[in-house]
Amino acid sequence: MRGVAVLGSTGSIGRSTLAVLRRHADRFRVVALTAWQDREGLSAQVAEWHPEISGLAGDPAVDGMPAGSDLLLEAATHPDADIVVNAIVGAAGLDATLAALKAGKRVALANKESLVMAGELVLAAARAGGGEIIPVDSEHSAVLQCSAGCGNPMSRLTLTASGGPFREWDAARVAAATVGQALQHPTWRMGRKISIDSATLANKALELIEAHYLFALPYDALGAVVHPQSIVHAFVEFCDGSVIAQLGFPSMELPILYALTHPERLPDGGIRRFDPIASGALTFEPVRTEVFRAFGAGVAAGRAGGTAPAVFNAANEEAVAAFLAGRTTFGRISALIEDALAAHDVRPATDLEVVRAADCWARRRVRESLR
Repeated sequence: MRGVAVLGSTGSIGRSTLAVLRRHADRFRVVALTAWQDREGLSAQVAEWHPEISGLAGDPAVDGMPAGSDLLLEAATHPDADIVVNAIVGAAGLDATLAALKAGKRVALANKESLVMAGELVLAAARAGGGEIIPVDSEHSAVLQCSAGCGNPMSRLTLTASGGPFREWDAARVAAATVGQALQHPTWRMGRKISIDSATLANKALELIEAHYLFALPYDALGAVVHPQSIVHAFVEFCDGSVIAQLGFPSMELPILYALTHPERLPDGGIRRFDPIASGALTFEPVRTEVFRAFGAGVAAGRAGGTAPAVFNAANEEAVAAFLAGRTTFGRISALIEDALAAHDVRPATDLEVVRAADCWARRRVRESLR
């Protein structure tokens, strides 16, 4: 029995994780569950799983019980947790990732922002503590699955993007999109913030930055294509020109299962089997960078390195929050990100203080621009 801590247990990834664990109760036990503010959802999960630690990270401490970052750190470093599933959305997940890796845990990482903000520091924490990072994002899981056991190093990765709900819209129509339209993802069911990131394609830029750190490849060896069917999750090219792809119907349960069991594969009858006839034709298109400018801004931030990716992530989080709250337009999200990056003086991301300072600066810049 391997102990599992699920951070962000009431979100989309958290619920999918528990669905997988439910089918494999003979192999795993839940030792910690944390949510942000979904008290009702967490209470139902606690009643089913009886974890040793549970709580709402978004609530203040009650009767001396841990809350906020203290709760997340306690769950991430719990001695009975062999695996920490970090399904927290946004920058709030960074400290838990670092703590779990320093404590020697396997981190099933769905919180891509950890690597985007502080990739070198996260990798250093894994080396220092003996922890390991296994990606949960379907694209990075696909790369890991394609490359596992291959003696030759990868030479190029291509991640796929669905293109989001505005794949065929012209720039003017995209700029005027409503919140309701932006949340209508064509192939995946995700939380609100990630759905907006997918609509702007900022999410794909975040994933390319994450891939840079996960697989130690330069940005010239990383790319993305639009694949509306979301069947192929990544292409991995090797030095001899051979390309291996991982395919499957859109579901997060397969990459979650693989992150829990890697390098072993565990039989699971609850995951839909791939059928090439049922999938229909598979098509691929270039990313329309002139329309989805947040994608280009994110890739440029990754190439710049240092504190630029942290600024990109923070500016995007603030801009998306403003859009969801009705305080700005969809079209202005990319402009707010570009403004923050243009105004930022990039510094080496040598420690957490520098990273956090860049994060705070970018958030303040976007908020001031929104006044």
